[in-house]
Amino acid sequence: MPALHAPPSLIRSLLYVPSPSLSLSLRTLPLFRVTKLRCFNCSQSSVRTVTAMSLPNATSGDSSPDHVAGKWFSVPELRLRDHRFTVPLDYSVGIQASSKISIFAREVVSVGKEEQPLPYLLYLQGGPGFEAPRPTEASGWIRKACEEFRVILMDQRGTGLSTPLTASSMSQLKSEVDLADYLKHFRADNIVNDAEFIRVRLVPDAGPWTILGQSFGGFCAVTYLSFAPQGLKQVLLTGGIPPIGNGCTADAVYKACFEQIIHQNEKYYQRYPQDIEVVREVVNYLSKSEGGGVQLPSGGFLTPKGLQILGLTGLGSSAGFERLHYMFERAWDPIIVPGASKEISYYFLDAFDKWSSFDTNPLYALLHESIYCQGGSSRWAAQRIRVENEGKFDAIRAAKEGRPVFFTGEMIFPWMFDEIHALRKFKGAAHILAEKKDWPPLYDITALNNNKVPVAAAVYYEDMFVNFKLVMETASQIAGIRLWITNEFMHSGLRDAGSQVFDHLMGMLDGKKPLF
Repeated sequence: MPALHAPPSLIRSLLYVPSPSLSLSLRTLPLFRVTKLRCFNCSQSSVRTVTAMSLPNATSGDSSPDHVAGKWFSVPELRLRDHRFTVPLDYSVGIQASSKISIFAREVVSVGKEEQPLPYLLYLQGGPGFEAPRPTEASGWIRKACEEFRVILMDQRGTGLSTPLTASSMSQLKSEVDLADYLKHFRADNIVNDAEFIRVRLVPDAGPWTILGQSFGGFCAVTYLSFAPQGLKQVLLTGGIPPIGNGCTADAVYKACFEQIIHQNEKYYQRYPQDIEVVREVVNYLSKSEGGGVQLPSGGFLTPKGLQILGLTGLGSSAGFERLHYMFERAWDPIIVPGASKEISYYFLDAFDKWSSFDTNPLYALLHESIYCQGGSSRWAAQRIRVENEGKFDAIRAAKEGRPVFFTGEMIFPWMFDEIHALRKFKGAAHILAEKKDWPPLYDITALNNNKVPVAAAVYYEDMFVNFKLVMETASQIAGIRLWITNEFMHSGLRDAGSQVFDHLMGMLDGKKPLF
């Protein structure tokens, strides 16, 4: 199915709630108006709950053997306090039997509200494999949320200060089999288990809390809705509604996303047509170099297909086009001595190394495709779907034929574990995870069909990472969800206009925004 691309004037701000039998095309979306609203009042079905044990919770801020609270400290206009929780690595074997890891969470309130009885809001970061924000001042969505909430910024397991899985720490696991077996515990199901473990110890009387999920954090929030809705008061999603089918949905995701990636490439070259030739020159230089590429400062190896992964950030976020353009404008060293050969610049190679976070957050690459798996293996889905689109994404061929070289998007390919220095030692474990079939379920469609928790979601129409069509298919399965569909923001909307996005979603739930 061809991708739907709205003209710039379309869909500036639409409110929409799908019916269970949703079938949407571009023609059904009116200009600058609210579409049909339908809320659901379905009966609650029995659902499988997460396995985190609900022990009696301590009073907010108190410490216990599995929870240590730090002292308050300050940044401009905010007060912060650190919490550390000792949780099971594997909840399925029980708290006592499992080995333990640490989960770090930071509590944030506006200055002067430390002791006020505020409701709690848990933030779930995008990724997978990235830590929560580190506030340096009151700004963005955090400033807005702190007007009425006690915000909890949780480092998801394996990230930040939550027993981080770094290139060095994972070297303690001596075999690729042991590493793969360890990594299977770091998906959304156990992130939700950790959240529940924290909630019953941190929130007074183990009450429910509001959660805000960005990107992969939204995927985790839908898992939360599936298996532990009793812990939720309300849910806010930004660019993060996952496909929920059985098996592995990665194939469907990448087939849909390749269409949007092509569109983003076309938009990039329309904005910076001068880069068409620059990128082709870089590709030709790399392909003609010894071994088909050049050494990177990190010890990695840059090839034409490696160059294309710059689209991961460059094409999908606000100001990404500009960052990409400014990087390529310094691709070449100047010719200082007449007759000297043309050389790719150290500046460019160093910028390429720093573009991604594979060295500091390797968990992203290792688990990226597994986040789509329920009882099925991914089998390197992105690589298989790329082969189907190779006519458009063969960089060397495009350069030879004088066509624009297309960048790729949010995809992990097996050859990256050869070319990216930080990932090489994890190649074996990555292949084991790609073939793993017995992934446990992440979603319960029956529970979602009978959802009672208020949910509001920002859906970015031209989101390169979370496909609009697939989002709408899932949204039709979540009873009562209210959608704000807009092309005003990209996937990074919460970062770029956090206060506005947060306020809009809260308004949809508390009656400040129109219902029809």
